[in-house]
Amino acid sequence: MKILTVDVGTGTQDIFLYDSNLDVENGFKLVLPSPTMMVHRRLKQSLHARTPILLTGHQMGGGPSAWAIEEYARAGIPVYMTRSAATTLNDELDKVEALGIKLVGEDEVEGLGSKVESLELRDFDFELISKTFNDYGVSLGDLSAITVAVFDHGNAPAGVSDRQFRFDYLDERIRAKNSLSAFIFPSTNIPKIMTRLQAVADSAGELPCPLMVMDTAPAAVLGANFDPVVAQRKQKIICNVGNFHTLAFRLGKNGIEGVFEHHTGEINLAKLESLLRSLADGSLKHEDVFSDMGHGALMYSQEKFEFGKDDFDVVVTGPRRSMFNLESKSLLSKKQKQDPALRKLKPYFAVPFGDMMIAGCFGLLAATAEILPDLAESIYGSLRGRRGRGVAPWDVSQ
Repeated sequence: MKILTVDVGTGTQDIFLYDSNLDVENGFKLVLPSPTMMVHRRLKQSLHARTPILLTGHQMGGGPSAWAIEEYARAGIPVYMTRSAATTLNDELDKVEALGIKLVGEDEVEGLGSKVESLELRDFDFELISKTFNDYGVSLGDLSAITVAVFDHGNAPAGVSDRQFRFDYLDERIRAKNSLSAFIFPSTNIPKIMTRLQAVADSAGELPCPLMVMDTAPAAVLGANFDPVVAQRKQKIICNVGNFHTLAFRLGKNGIEGVFEHHTGEINLAKLESLLRSLADGSLKHEDVFSDMGHGALMYSQEKFEFGKDDFDVVVTGPRRSMFNLESKSLLSKKQKQDPALRKLKPYFAVPFGDMMIAGCFGLLAATAEILPDLAESIYGSLRGRRGRGVAPWDVSQ
C-alpha cells in the first residue's frame, strides 16, 4: 500500500511517499521549492523583459507569489488574472483590481494568445510530482490515497478580519472534535469557507485514488508526536515555528488544552517564550495575541502545565526552529539564572523518524488513518515501528 503526502509551506513543499512494505525511515522523500516560491522565481526572472503576464488556475499560497505579481503591476506591466487565480491575492476582487490588475473571464483567455506570458497557479501539481518520481523508476499509479496540507485563512466576509475568522474556525473544529485530526477532510467534504483547501481539490485533476486535505500547522504538530521522546510524554506543548506563522498546541490526556498562533515575523524569542508561559499556566487570552497582530489564542483548560518536570520544557519543530538557539545560555543574566520564572525555556527539537522536515507528512499520514479506517491498521503498524494492528502512537490516553 502506498500513500502520497505533500506538505505545502512557504519555503518548501515536503513530500513523503509511504510504502507499507518499507520501514518508515526508508520511505522516499523530496524537499523542493514551494509552489509560491516557484512562481516568485519565475516572475522575478522575467520581470526585466516587461512581457505582459496572464495568471490562470486556482487560489494558491500567497506571500512570495503575491509579492512578485504586485511588483509586476507596480512596474506598469500589464497583468491579467482569471477570477479564480486572483483570489490568491485577495478574496475581495475589487482590491485586486485596485492594484492595477485586470480580471478576465475564461472566455477571454484564449484571445490574449501570444501577447502574454501565461502561468498557471496551483498549490498541488500531481503530474509534476508523479513525473519526478517516475524519472527515478517509482510509479504513483498504485496509490491508495493522497493527502495534501496547506495553510488556509478561510474566506472571511467583507469587513471581517481573516485572523479572527481563522480562529473562529479553529475553535469550531476543536469543539466538534478535540483532536489534531479534526483539521483533515476528504476532498468531497471540505467546509465551503476553506477556499484554499477547496482550490487544492479543484486543481488536482483526475487522480488514481481518494484525496484528503488538511491544515499545515496541526499536521506538523501531529507529526512531531512521532519523535520517540515526545511520544512518551502524556502532557506537552509543541511549538511549530514556521516561515510565516508560529503555532503552539498544549496537549493533554483529554486532547487539545490550548493553542495560539502568531506571525513569525512579529515575534522574537522573548515574546514567544512569554506566550508559551501563558499557554502553560492557562492565563493566555485571545486579545494578547490578536492585538499584537497575531491570529489569536484559545484555552480549553485553566489547569497549569508545569515546566521543569522533564528534561525539556517545550517541543519545537518547523523551519524557523533556530529561533530557540539565538540566545546562548551563557549570555543569561544572573537574575535570569536565579529566578526560575525568568530562565530560558529548554527546547527539545523533535526529529520524528529522524527527519524534522517531513514532520508534517507524518502528521498527514496519521490523520489519513483516522478518516480512511480501511488503511488504519497498516499505517498504525508502520508508525509504531512494526507491522500489524496498532493504536495511534500520539494518543496520550494510551
